[in-house]
Amino acid sequence: MQDYNYVWANCFEITLELSCCKYPPASELQKEWENNRESLLAFIEKVHIGVKGFVRDAVTGAGLDNATIAVAGIAHDITAGK
Repeated sequence: MQDYNYVWANCFEITLELSCCKYPPASELQKEWENNRESLLAFIEKVHIGVKGFVRDAVTGAGLDNATIAVAGIAHDITAGK
């Protein structure tokens, strides 16, 4: 699903794995939070870096579907949604 959303919906999903144990006991959850708290908060702070907003026609102000956004120096274009 992550790959599909990235390619077709311009949605970048991630999976965070905090330990090698898929189902840690409840007694260890506080320790996992403490071990990863600063990294998770730093990640959340970076969430809004990038392109966001609406692509609109300069004259009419109507939204533009599937507009391609290219930034000089970045080799990955972004396509606006509906």
